[in-house]
Amino acid sequence: MPEPFDIAKKIWETYSAEQAFAGDKKNNLVLDLSQRLIHFFQAGEFYVYLFNVSTLEMEYMSQGVEKVLGYRPEEMTIDSLFDKIHPEDQPIFLNYENELGKFLLSLPKEKIFKYKVRVDLRMRKIDGTYTRILHQAMVFDIGEDGKLLRSLGVHTDIGYLKVEGKPTLSFVGLEGEPSYINVQVGQQLIPLKETLSKREKEVLLLIMEGMQSKAIADKLHVSKQTVDTHRKNMLVRTDSRSSAELITKAIRNGWV
Repeated sequence: MPEPFDIAKKIWETYSAEQAFAGDKKNNLVLDLSQRLIHFFQAGEFYVYLFNVSTLEMEYMSQGVEKVLGYRPEEMTIDSLFDKIHPEDQPIFLNYENELGKFLLSLPKEKIFKYKVRVDLRMRKIDGTYTRILHQAMVFDIGEDGKLLRSLGVHTDIGYLKVEGKPTLSFVGLEGEPSYINVQVGQQLIPLKETLSKREKEVLLLIMEGMQSKAIADKLHVSKQTVDTHRKNMLVRTDSRSSAELITKAIRNGWV
């Protein structure tokens, strides 16, 4: 199976233009960045980057990345940035990027600049811990064929607002365009790995109903030892210290 970042590159290639630059926009980079940033609201520490979709290179990374994640701007290539996404969130992000590409290519050329994508996901900091990042991006430059050349992104630390939960996808309309909130992905390009197995979910749902292991075993026609093993495995895999904590995480993350 291809590596996640290789899949990401294939997704970007489907909606990127061939030429590296369009017009004289590179000469007015700082001005264009300033004008586009008015469409973003940063309620927390943030950093800004400019990604060349055509060459798969970071053309600009702001100093804010050092305060948010702890890395120097020159360290943040597109592959190293992708690598810092939590492993559980990477396939979700790839499916969202694929959905974004289809959405952008469905728009008339004049409306491509009137949308930004919004996704929240977990990213690894230099100390090895994870924080929740609000990823917002919009098209910065396009080729004559209407495909993407560059995208402008803003990553805001929202770890104090949302600690757990599945990433959500939204296409936010600007200048009067309609918004599409909590977009449901149609075809899943990357299969998502379930945190809990089908049987573990059955056991957990019965635990949530207040049933003890013996009663659960009788209902599912298995041994009490099997149920206890499922309970132990779920606690270890979800890093939960008790059934109560496991239930709370399951509800927050939509595991059941």
